[in-house]
This record gives sequence, C-alpha cells and structure tokens, in this order.
Amino acid sequence: MQRVRIQVRVQPGSSRSQVVGWDGEVLRVRVQAPPVEGRANEALVELLAGALRLPKRDIFIERGAGGRQKLVAIIGLNAAQVRDRLARDSAASG
Repeated sequence: MQRVRIQVRVQPGSSRSQVVGWDGEVLRVRVQAPPVEGRANEALVELLAGALRLPKRDIFIERGAGGRQKLVAIIGLNAAQVRDRLARDSAASG
C-alpha cells in the first residue's frame, strides 16, 4: 500500500475551509474550526479527504496535533498524485 507524508501548515478559525496551496514543501490550509478540543484537526482531515477523494480513515496526523505545523500521512496515493489532486482542489476553490 502506498503511503506519503506531507508537511501541513494549518490556520484555524478562518472564514472558510480551503486548501491554499503549496509553499515549497509545505501545504498551507485554512479551516473554519477553532483550535479547541481537536476540532481543527478533525476539520483538516475532513478537508484533505475531500480534496484527495479518499476516505478519512486513510489520512492521519502523525505529528503536530497540538500545533499549526503538522506531519500528515496519506495512504493510497503517491506524492505526485497528492500534489496533483491538491493543486486541482486549490485552483477550484481559489
């Protein structure tokens, strides 16, 4: 099974949830949910699952659950597929 890890920088409490795009090797994401009781993490997983067209169970926050900088593991796609799908999603929401 393919597995890729990406660095994600999350901005919680935004006016809307969206994949902003890549800043070098870091994916920038905004979520509406506040950083309280894991709600921003749940919103991040839900947003990435939708953008990547994967079930939420295939996306894990491996490191950084308590901060804005996170290491996210994605099962079922390779790095090129992740970049392609996220680029399409950020273009569509932009």
